[in-house]
Amino acid sequence: MQTGLDIAQPTNRIMETILRFFKDSILMKILIAVLTFLFSIMSEAQVDRNTELFQNLKKKDSIIFDLSFNRCKISVLDDIISEDLEFYHDTGGITLGKEQFIQSVKNNICSNPNSKPVRELIANSLQVYPLYNNDGKLYGAIQKGDHHFYLKESGKIRPTVSSKFTHLWILKDNKWTLKRVLSYHHQPIQN
Repeated sequence: MQTGLDIAQPTNRIMETILRFFKDSILMKILIAVLTFLFSIMSEAQVDRNTELFQNLKKKDSIIFDLSFNRCKISVLDDIISEDLEFYHDTGGITLGKEQFIQSVKNNICSNPNSKPVRELIANSLQVYPLYNNDGKLYGAIQKGDHHFYLKESGKIRPTVSSKFTHLWILKDNKWTLKRVLSYHHQPIQN
């Protein structure tokens, strides 16, 4: 009669042989490294920069910053800012609601043409990650990137800070609105 110990010994020898193969095989180590690398890329995959989603949200970024922030065409914000916007800034506090946000741009960014902040998106830093509901339908996206800010005074521009941003965009009735903003890691730009 065989005992459980007798049956387990051949199985243990097989497992030891397999484990030794994995331990000693350079090919297996390379394969595991490649698979780990591919998995890490796929698990953090953003949409391709040529997709309609990426280009659409890049255009929205341009509306917020190039038109309203840099050129003070504030009326363009009406169509893309959510009524219940929440804006969290690591040095400027919390701004709640569309109206408070628009007033903040008017009063803090666009009130003095002789001393005007200017924003520049850092090339190739923009990333977009789609958000899907349980049915696989696109309902939003996370957009993040890095930017530099400058101060334009008396016709001269000097660098001030760089920072990171994360935006939550919501798609409803084929219209994108900015719902949440995180503005963080503000650091002085070294000349």
